[in-house]
Amino acid sequence: MKKYQYLIIGGGMTGSSAVMGIREVDQTGTIAMFSRDHYGPYNRPPLSKSLWGKGKVEDIFRPMDKYNLDLFLEDKIVALNPGEKWVESQNDERFGYDKLLLATGGHPIQLKDLPEGVIYFRTLSDYEKLRKAAEIGQDFCVIGAGFIGSEIAAALNKQGKSVTMIFPESGIAGRIFPDDLSLHMNQYYQGKGVKVLAGNLVNAVEKQGEKFSVQFADQRTGETSKADFDGVVVGVGIRPNIYLAEEAGLTVDNGIIVNDYLQTSDPDIYAAGDVANFYNPALGKRTRVEHEDNANTMGMAAGRNMAGAKQPYTHFPFFYSDLFDMGYEALGELHKDAKIVEDWIEPFEKGAVVYLEEDRVRGAIFWNLWGKIDLGREVIAGGESYPGEAIKGVFTQD
Repeated sequence: MKKYQYLIIGGGMTGSSAVMGIREVDQTGTIAMFSRDHYGPYNRPPLSKSLWGKGKVEDIFRPMDKYNLDLFLEDKIVALNPGEKWVESQNDERFGYDKLLLATGGHPIQLKDLPEGVIYFRTLSDYEKLRKAAEIGQDFCVIGAGFIGSEIAAALNKQGKSVTMIFPESGIAGRIFPDDLSLHMNQYYQGKGVKVLAGNLVNAVEKQGEKFSVQFADQRTGETSKADFDGVVVGVGIRPNIYLAEEAGLTVDNGIIVNDYLQTSDPDIYAAGDVANFYNPALGKRTRVEHEDNANTMGMAAGRNMAGAKQPYTHFPFFYSDLFDMGYEALGELHKDAKIVEDWIEPFEKGAVVYLEEDRVRGAIFWNLWGKIDLGREVIAGGESYPGEAIKGVFTQD
């Protein structure tokens, strides 16, 4: 059984950032990384953003060669034994470790009984499949209007494809946007040529020859419809990959529970990225974040701590999205049941959408309003009370 000082399960942005963090502290310790992906570590956001514009695939890969590690691709870890400190791969090989990181990310939420060829968009291989389909086909269905669905619909539309979005909410990003902004985005996408079927639930997808037949129902009227497409993309969120942690007896609850140093209930096993449930000091509560900033910063912190740095993770992560000519940065808790105050410099063009609980800011979206993330962190962490609409002007005044 080969033994490593550091063993990383997961070859995405979090895992590769952890390697960088380890090497900041320990330049010689042995590292192994296991990834189920066909490709080595790469940046994920370009898959639904720049690669549909002028971005190049070769530019998204992370240069891991210089970090001196053993990288096992298309190799799944199927067992973790914390007591004896080894893992077992799908090839029945065992590897020992001193410190281990679970950077297992998440897997796409899947709809029932969908045929082969439907794309659950998450990996570079998924991007390649959709690119190939877009080279041949013209009509595409995007199921879901959240983070991934809204970006993929825009990306395909900009390639000159006919795109139909089907989702149960009343508007695009309807789970986090206030209703008027969400409904405005419906109109905005329609103006770009996207067919928006809001308030509809997909009942079935069937493969008929080279076409996909999508059956869906209007949730208000119950009326059912059917349409045929050259390709179907599903983007309805992810679930954290916690199976290894569960089987190993680690504490899990909406992800893998970690302490301030990103250690799990076993101090020699760490967790970071999409899969980690961590304490956010600014919010004063535990949370789990599925975005790039958290993947990179938490991965780096976990790597440094695995190598002995002993630094608490206090970062307040943010995320961003590009939707045609619109863009936003956001952070914190974006719940529709919060009190929402919209502060527009130009209605639906530029401004801030602020989410409050008991008059305290818990989250914010900065809509085409850049450079406000640090101020947002400061305001949320400060815990000041903003009764009524007193928050107006805090983010929008220069």
